[in-house]
Amino acid sequence: MKNLLEIMLNGAYDNFKRIFFASDRVTDIEMRNAILNGEVKPEEKVNEDACIGCGGCANVCPTGAISMKTLQSSVRLSNDWVKTEVPEIDPVKCVVCYWCHDFCPIYSLYGEAGTIHPNNVGDNEINSDELISKPVKISSDKMAFIAQYISDKSVLSKKNIVIDDKKSEDSSKEDSSKEDSSKENICNDESINDENKNIDFQDASQVKEELNES
Repeated sequence: MKNLLEIMLNGAYDNFKRIFFASDRVTDIEMRNAILNGEVKPEEKVNEDACIGCGGCANVCPTGAISMKTLQSSVRLSNDWVKTEVPEIDPVKCVVCYWCHDFCPIYSLYGEAGTIHPNNVGDNEINSDELISKPVKISSDKMAFIAQYISDKSVLSKKNIVIDDKKSEDSSKEDSSKEDSSKENICNDESINDENKNIDFQDASQVKEELNES
């Protein structure tokens, strides 16, 4: 009973020090005040300046957590392309599957960090105007997959995007050659086994003749 009372008094004293004297406080005073005043800013999830406004992230989202909001003033990205919308993530519906980031053409086509991320998009500075003018090669399968989700297909109609199925053809040829090589190895193994059997048979016959002679 005495020990229990001592634990309770020590706990009450520690809490008193934390509350009134900021003793052993883990959260710094700046963050504490921001929390108490409701001034905590959420992490940026969309890089609106670098976003090309294709709408792919909103269409591919499995939970419908992304909606496209209209810009107050449109942005011309090229002679034939005007950005009028950017995505917005609803954190309640978001399941952090990363489909939006991985599908973003800035990432899937050009290899740069996506302009949308369910946690924190970061401080990546991307010049989308220059980026979409760079030449890029893509397979027809990948092009078809991306095209089915993008609302504004301007990025796919660019002349600098080249359909390149050579890689997939080389891959299939490589798989075919591996298969042929595997079959050849099997045939070689079988022929080697047959030779070993013949050798064993010859050795056994010689031994038998020697025994008969003796």
